[in-house]
Amino acid sequence: MAFVHLHVHSEYSLLDGACRIRELIARAKALGQQAVAITDHGVMYGAVEFYKEAKKAGIKPIIGCEVYVAARRRTDKQHGVDSEHAHLVLLCENETGYQNLIAMVSAAFTEGFYGKPRIDHELLQTHHEGLIALSACLAGEIPRALTRGDYDAAKRTASEYAELFGKDHFYIELQDHGLEEQKRINPQLLRLANELSLPLVCTNDAHYPAREDAELQRVLLCIQTATTLDAPSQMAFPNDEFYLKSEEEMRALFPQIPQAFDNTALIAQRCQFDFTFGQTKLPAFHAPGGDSVAYFRSLCEEGLRRKYSTPTKEAVDRLQYEMDMIERMGYVNYYLIVRDYVVYAKTHSIPVGPGRGSGAGSLCAYCMDITGIDPLKYDLLFERFLNPERVSMPDFDIDFCNEKRSQVIDYVISKYGADHVAQIVTFGTMAAKAAVRDVARVLSLPYSVGDQVAKKIPRALDMTLDRALEESKDLKALYDGDLQVRRLIDIAKKLEGMPRHASTHAAGVVITAKPVYEYVPLCVNSDAAATQFTMTVLEELGLLKMDFLGLRNLTVIDNAVQMIRKTDPTFSIDTVPTDHAAVYKLFSAGNTVGVFQFESAGMKRVLANLKPEHFEDLIAVISLYRPGPMASIPRYIHNRHHPADVRFAHPRLEPILKVTYGCIVYQEQVMQILQALGGYSLGRADVVRRAMSKKKHDVMERERDVFINGLLREDGTVEVEGCVRRGVPKATAERIFEEMASFASYAFNKSHAAAYALVAYQTAYLKALYPREYLCALISSVDDAGKIAEYIREANTLGIPLLPPSVNRSQSAFVPEENGIRFGLLAVKNVGRPTIDAIVAEREQHGVFRSFTDFLSRMAPKRECNRRAVESLIQCGAFDGLGANRHQTALVNEQDLIHLFNGRDPVGDQDGGLARPGSAQIL
Repeated sequence: MAFVHLHVHSEYSLLDGACRIRELIARAKALGQQAVAITDHGVMYGAVEFYKEAKKAGIKPIIGCEVYVAARRRTDKQHGVDSEHAHLVLLCENETGYQNLIAMVSAAFTEGFYGKPRIDHELLQTHHEGLIALSACLAGEIPRALTRGDYDAAKRTASEYAELFGKDHFYIELQDHGLEEQKRINPQLLRLANELSLPLVCTNDAHYPAREDAELQRVLLCIQTATTLDAPSQMAFPNDEFYLKSEEEMRALFPQIPQAFDNTALIAQRCQFDFTFGQTKLPAFHAPGGDSVAYFRSLCEEGLRRKYSTPTKEAVDRLQYEMDMIERMGYVNYYLIVRDYVVYAKTHSIPVGPGRGSGAGSLCAYCMDITGIDPLKYDLLFERFLNPERVSMPDFDIDFCNEKRSQVIDYVISKYGADHVAQIVTFGTMAAKAAVRDVARVLSLPYSVGDQVAKKIPRALDMTLDRALEESKDLKALYDGDLQVRRLIDIAKKLEGMPRHASTHAAGVVITAKPVYEYVPLCVNSDAAATQFTMTVLEELGLLKMDFLGLRNLTVIDNAVQMIRKTDPTFSIDTVPTDHAAVYKLFSAGNTVGVFQFESAGMKRVLANLKPEHFEDLIAVISLYRPGPMASIPRYIHNRHHPADVRFAHPRLEPILKVTYGCIVYQEQVMQILQALGGYSLGRADVVRRAMSKKKHDVMERERDVFINGLLREDGTVEVEGCVRRGVPKATAERIFEEMASFASYAFNKSHAAAYALVAYQTAYLKALYPREYLCALISSVDDAGKIAEYIREANTLGIPLLPPSVNRSQSAFVPEENGIRFGLLAVKNVGRPTIDAIVAEREQHGVFRSFTDFLSRMAPKRECNRRAVESLIQCGAFDGLGANRHQTALVNEQDLIHLFNGRDPVGDQDGGLARPGSAQIL
């Protein structure tokens, strides 16, 4: 093995490394290098992505990190004294080294963060085994001591590291980027290594792949430090030497010490760490009686009897099949863990959705009360969620009430331990518009130039600058006609997609058997511990990732139900029939303002044309009303109203496609067609469905032949019968495969659509039968003034008047009254919840306010109430029912207010306030 780069910063040295991982590996391969390391500053965000990309290219990946070492202890955080930190490069020699490195990198965030994530010598003492250390760049402890002329301190530090790691695990690092400081201390580093008999290693502190990428690195640093290329920060590199150099370039730097280059290959040979993928690492679930499998089966069987008073043979067989599969694939604890926190939520008045994603297709999940929609009734497939051919972990995504979701996460933390639960990192990346604006500032261009270019980029979430140049003639004209715009866009194109900052995934949580930092490194975002690896990487590593999602509509439904129960205590949204005529009349009229999933104008038109009569229609519309399948809507509507026109290419398609009037709508239907016509197992059918959805043409071409002609095993037995063997004409089979392949790329998951159709139906049911309660809950749930106004207009359309705010009748939220909806005080500007709670408590305890003066005399002494809040209540008319209009009240009592509040600070909301625009302005 020739020279190996052991000090490299990828794009995950955020805004400091310009080595995109794919480009980094491509550059190493082009240079003929057989191995390369990743040593990002203080983090390991890119370790797995780097590992996989290197392996794919046939290059040996070396996992490492350039850590920050605290000047004193990692817990010392005194300004000035502890602001300095030194660099140290650590490389994983083996599994032990990886475990020790992730433990230190985690502690650097959770215990040592002070400007940077810092480790200390105490951590190194505990976690040095299995690691190879390099003395780092000019910012290392030893080079810094030499720079300030303290050779004895440098020698002392080197001796300590050599004793800690062992002389064959600690290397004196040599670099030469043409810097005067390096030229001055390199002879001293050689002397030090010689005196202490320490090995040498040569590195280049690469921050970008090739010399021509130096400008991109400078731009990144300017973005990070809010500087410009004209006036860069002190962190800026003085030249363009910090790239992945060839072996010849590197050897030319230190021709007199070939062992420093040979040692790079020696280190690479010694580093033998590999990630393990696909091995599930579930935390244990302590079941009653100690037998998880028995407990799981008892829950499923009891649930089957409860859900189906007399279970059919189909239901019993399906449950047995699922239980066996779940047990065989090792997911019993997974189901039990999910059920545990879902049941916790349901028994603690935290609304839970009926399901999301393919998990709603599991009968076991339905019987265990994880999901709330009957998979047998709606022909939902378990294999879409879990099957033996599935290479990734199944994934239960659960919707909770938006306001109480955090309570469920707190429960999970308390049950499994704070060190066994972590949130998950996600990365904000540089999108086209943001990249243009950032680069324009860095280039010192007038704001108007960056603004003009950014505004010409079409609005689309996935819009790239290359695509924008194709789609926007104005942008292309600017690019072709203005050299500074061309340079701006060319640089921005290189930045697109790079991670800009780390943040926390909105819903993802990982639960582990051992402390999380024993599996993956941790970081800290917004004071919460999060994994340094993303959701997809955690799944690949076999860790249990859960999505705790907040759904506002569940909160709306629950609040409406609570209001209904004040007059009908037995009301339950879970028992309402799904065939109520009034609800389908509402859908057919397109009267769906405020109805989950069905609010858009386009959706209303589809509903008006379709005139749905069955729950299956709602599932289909949710699935079809998206880019791609939308083209099938006219055919679906026509066939729905003209059943005689429905045609099936083969009789075996009828039981599969009858429910959707001959149209392929769902992913599950693609799987069923592969099974019914081609003889596929549902597990293999799901693999093919995935390949179709991702347009994997090589897999699709192979499966086309399997679908039509079948597949034999090596021993000559039949693995897949194929259509021809099963009596389907070849031409018919080819036509059906083409239709499946073209539709599978945007076919929808029926399990998800069915669960969301149930939530949608429930919102429509409440609107149709309990409009005042539902609209009160709906209006109270939004912060946007436009949506508040829209829902108020909808109430008026339904003949439900909006009653004005009143200090004697209003609550914090909008509430139903016999003759209308009473305006909620929380929507009044400058009136916070503490003020409202104080007003409501006062009138409930001592009776309604008899006059404005009475209100002032009773409320002015309370700390929760202040002058600004009272002025806002005057302006919105909350005192109009007390004998004076708002103008008179304000004029007459201005001096009284000043006197009563005696100059108290008129800043209103003690809770930060919901300064919603819905006060006097809306009224």
